[in-house]
Amino acid sequence: MNLHVRRWLAVVEDIQEEAGIRADEPLRKAAIVAFVKNPLAGRYVEDLKPMIDESPKLGREMAQKLHEFYGGHPVLGYGKAGVVGIAGEQEHANALLTTAAAQPLRDSIGGAKAWIPSVTKTGGPGTVIDVPLSSKDALYVRELYNAMSIYLSDGPLPDEIALIFGVLNRPRINARVGGLKLSEVIGKDGLV
Repeated sequence: MNLHVRRWLAVVEDIQEEAGIRADEPLRKAAIVAFVKNPLAGRYVEDLKPMIDESPKLGREMAQKLHEFYGGHPVLGYGKAGVVGIAGEQEHANALLTTAAAQPLRDSIGGAKAWIPSVTKTGGPGTVIDVPLSSKDALYVRELYNAMSIYLSDGPLPDEIALIFGVLNRPRINARVGGLKLSEVIGKDGLV
């Protein structure tokens, strides 16, 4: 099974201030979107293993492109998402976003210990999807809970899947709702 990418989309967002308070360091969120031809569009296939087996190659390419657009900023949080065109099924995006596909993202940021939050749905051109973002090393670091809204202007087409990797560099500006803080996990058990 060969996965063909029709289009790439990169989105980078720098948030400088919130509630009138300017941050010492901007909150940078970045995402890479691959619009991939869905080889299973229009038909039901029981065994999705060939799709899963092919996904690490695409995951490496996505991680590399994301790194190019993100710049040299640290990665403290990450997430992934997928939107399947209407001729496919939601499970097709899930097959392309398993641990096998996401491992290259972990590798590209120097490793990570926490699971990668994920969301998938069915949609078409004009879809907006919120990519969940959280700590790459300690899931319960609440100040890193975030999301990035991605607008997909010309896809996915009915026979495509839009796959997304997203990252961020710091806690939310003015984070103050309690919970485990990043400063409490730095250095413990090899985290961060």
